[in-house]
Amino acid sequence: MVKDRKEKIIYKALELYLINGYENVSITDLQSALDMGRGTMYYHFKNKDEIYIEIVNRFFLRPKQEMLRLPDDIRVSGMIEALLRYFRFLELNLMELENKNINTSNVIMLLYTAYHRFPELYRKAHRLYASEQAMWMRALRNSVMAGEVRRDIPIEVTATLFTQVKDGYDAGRSGMQMDFEMVRKQYQLLYSLIRTDNQD
Repeated sequence: MVKDRKEKIIYKALELYLINGYENVSITDLQSALDMGRGTMYYHFKNKDEIYIEIVNRFFLRPKQEMLRLPDDIRVSGMIEALLRYFRFLELNLMELENKNINTSNVIMLLYTAYHRFPELYRKAHRLYASEQAMWMRALRNSVMAGEVRRDIPIEVTATLFTQVKDGYDAGRSGMQMDFEMVRKQYQLLYSLIRTDNQD
């Protein structure tokens, strides 16, 4: 039951932070939305900063860190599969929220606020971004060696393109639902352009 209460706090806070933004959500707002006593709230979290940090770590940073634990011989197709699993995890968790109108802009604003307010989260996110870029470079080199990807592609530039697919597929377009299928299509399109079986 205690765990259930903590889970309820985390999911409701995620929803409120996504919709209203960090500055516009207080512990009182969260308490009211959950119909939960203040003592119960403070038993699990000291303040709203602690909740916010836990949300960003739990739904965005830790899953990505886990996703990047890939074998040294990873290829492009494996990277795409791993990242799509990461997005599926995010999609499933967003589906748990009562409000079904969460869009890309909400998520981007939540992360922007987190990285602006909490430098430790920004540093962690930056390290993960660099790790993903390095992993894409490794996957591309492995795929070239395996004869799956063309030898004439610029590895670093191509790795950057793959890394940035998820960064802006409909970023900033209010009212747009999270379109995870579009992410998959963009990965597949990029991959198709560099595959050896696409050469003239």
